[in-house]
Amino acid sequence: MSSLYSRYNVIVVGGGHAGSEAAAAAARMGMRTLMISMNLNAIGQMSCNPAMGGVAKGQLVREIDALGGISGIVTDQTGVQFRMLNRSKGPAMWSPRAQSDRMLYALKIREQLEAIPTLFFRQDNVVHILINEKKEAYGVVTQTGQEIYADAVVVTSGTFLNGLIHIGEKNYGGGRSGERASKGITECLEAQGFESGRLKTGTPPRLDGRTVNYDKLEIQYGDEAPSPFSFLTDKLPSIDEQLSCWIGYTSPEVHEVLRGGFDRSPMFNGAIKSTGPRYCPSIEDKINRFAERDRHQLFLEPEGWNTYEMYLNGFSTSLPEDVQYNALRTIEGFEDVMMIRPGYAIEYDYFPPHQIHRNMETKLVANLFFAGQINGTTGYEEAACQGLMAGINAARKVRGEGELVLSRSQAYIGVLIDDLVNKGTEEPYRMFTSRAEHRILLRQDNADLRLTQIGHEIGLATPERYERYTKRRDDIDALMKMFGDHSVKGEVYNSLLESLGTTPLRQTIKFPNLITRPELSLAQMLEADHELRAKAEAITTSKTELEQCEIQFKYAGYIQKEYDMAEEMSKKEHMRIPDRINYEGIHSLSTEGRLKLQKVKPETIGQAGRISGVSASDLSVLMVYLKN
Repeated sequence: MSSLYSRYNVIVVGGGHAGSEAAAAAARMGMRTLMISMNLNAIGQMSCNPAMGGVAKGQLVREIDALGGISGIVTDQTGVQFRMLNRSKGPAMWSPRAQSDRMLYALKIREQLEAIPTLFFRQDNVVHILINEKKEAYGVVTQTGQEIYADAVVVTSGTFLNGLIHIGEKNYGGGRSGERASKGITECLEAQGFESGRLKTGTPPRLDGRTVNYDKLEIQYGDEAPSPFSFLTDKLPSIDEQLSCWIGYTSPEVHEVLRGGFDRSPMFNGAIKSTGPRYCPSIEDKINRFAERDRHQLFLEPEGWNTYEMYLNGFSTSLPEDVQYNALRTIEGFEDVMMIRPGYAIEYDYFPPHQIHRNMETKLVANLFFAGQINGTTGYEEAACQGLMAGINAARKVRGEGELVLSRSQAYIGVLIDDLVNKGTEEPYRMFTSRAEHRILLRQDNADLRLTQIGHEIGLATPERYERYTKRRDDIDALMKMFGDHSVKGEVYNSLLESLGTTPLRQTIKFPNLITRPELSLAQMLEADHELRAKAEAITTSKTELEQCEIQFKYAGYIQKEYDMAEEMSKKEHMRIPDRINYEGIHSLSTEGRLKLQKVKPETIGQAGRISGVSASDLSVLMVYLKN
């Protein structure tokens, strides 16, 4: 074999959120890495909503950052508004979200990638994966006929594989608006025995913000004390410096205009045959499925600091352009609005994720890794965390090291990948806090305490990040010990306790016995107890470290219970199942259990128990079989 170009350790196909994290991780772990993208000017492009984070998604971004990824840093550098969602609920539900400057985000991702000396770029279209007779990937072929060789290949194709864009009765090939589809990879992989499918996603129209009547909309400000995504970020824009978002509503009149275009809608006339995201439906799907509702909430969000283009969140649609336009102008506040770009739907190929291992390597072809929407997920955050893990494991495979697999009790990333591999997906997968059975352990505030040590051990966390982590960890440990030993006296606290309507103290007790009262906060205790405040300030003045201690004390019982559950599950997780076990020959298994186990081929007993359709009795049969 010969090639015009030198060999690489890792080739990453695609430059979206998954591709950017995969390429950054592999290259920063010492791999000579090549990113191939059809358009290098679109690296890190926010194709849909210019925002990162949200419920459970914010946890993913903080975990990416804690391990040493780039999404969190760039989000902080480019955010125009920051909000912590679900503050009224418990800390397991708190989720950071940031509205980003779309163009600046892509620019900063490019800058992050170009700063890595071992990362190289090529603008081209990959049409074929090179796979030898041993079923090992060893490179790619581009549309220009170039063969480029590598030890591992990571495919992060997004919505580009045979992408088809729909606007009303019109459709055309494309990976996103203004960019053509990618052809060849699906057919190459199907020839190797891979199973493929089709999914759909969509995006709303973009509007001219100068033509909106904001007096008729509700204003939505950012947080007064914004929380960063990256553990390396020290400063974010103040509330006065952040841009505002706006809230509007549809109406029965708007719905009537939209219904008038249903006969020309690709969703209803059969042009779109694939499944879209259940939890982010199009506006036509919402008014069809929820016909009893007379309005739906819309969020008007800025696209950046220096543009008047606006994103209308909640109005994703593939209706004909004239229907979109007329419906928009029926919404209060949008009577004179100008549409810059119409909304559209896009169908694309994906590969059901039971075909990958939990290290993101495919089961059929060695050294070939999938990440992002090719695995059936939706969302930048879900794609980015898969890309990070694929890049890490591609690098470790090349170096001859063991795989890195995060468990469900270690990270939301572990939950996501475990769900994909074990349960598969027939609709675009989106992360939610409800998917994580250990969510009190997997909070956004402790992502670094959970994962930065791992990032350091695999060579991804920078020295600066590791130094910050160790200081924060040591400060929190010192605070926890100090608080735990501190005696609380009635003469110091009783006036505060009485004002809060909670029982005053009759004797001196230890701090942990008082802080657990729901009426009382750590900030109030520090304000009342000067001795306690002085002890704390001698260790740190960090609000996030104090908040971490408060959470650990207030939820100590729940946290310990989940640790115990996680430890029990870990025992099953480490019970390995041989690679070549033939489930068809285990006749005591149920028919469904046998089929599901044969399809997924779980690596451990714990993983087998999480496969939909595998019963507790199936698990018992399997454990007896393995023992014998």
